[in-house]
Amino acid sequence: MPAAAVPSSLDGCPSRSSPEPPARTASRPASSRVSEPTAGLVLSHAHDVQSGILDTTAESFDRHMSVNARASLLLIAAFARQIGVAGGAIVALTSDHTTGNLPYGASKGVLDRIVISAARELGPLAISANAVNPGPIDTGWMDAATREVLASQHPLGRAGTPRDIAGITSFLLSEEGRWISGQLLHTDGGFSARF
Repeated sequence: MPAAAVPSSLDGCPSRSSPEPPARTASRPASSRVSEPTAGLVLSHAHDVQSGILDTTAESFDRHMSVNARASLLLIAAFARQIGVAGGAIVALTSDHTTGNLPYGASKGVLDRIVISAARELGPLAISANAVNPGPIDTGWMDAATREVLASQHPLGRAGTPRDIAGITSFLLSEEGRWISGQLLHTDGGFSARF
């Protein structure tokens, strides 16, 4: 039986009301078997304005933290409260990009700590939590020149695509992947091995 997906677009900025959790989630009873769906939350917040230490404004930094970290924290808490002891899985997409992209990278660093804390705190509720760092993924933002540069730097000779991370995300959301928790997983096709 396939799990239902409930896509949501929420904004966690302090100037707005706290985000409400989606009205429905794909859930399962606490005594579920492997073939039954698991409640899952995938966080892919990606507010991104390129700047460094000298040109990042306080407003831009706060916006990055609000969207990429604060909203994630609020959604994780709402998700845990909604599914309770039925258990589930949280997967947050993260990044270690910092050079020329400081506020984005810093906000993703905060997200990593939130997810690791969630794994410890929510583990007794049978909720796993992991951060997945997929490296540069072509979701439509890359132009031909960027794709070419990344392909030349990547061991597999190309930029990543959403399909490349769909499998690991699905696995972490499945019952089979629930033993993995509290991890920061580099699933970037070897891109980070160049460092």
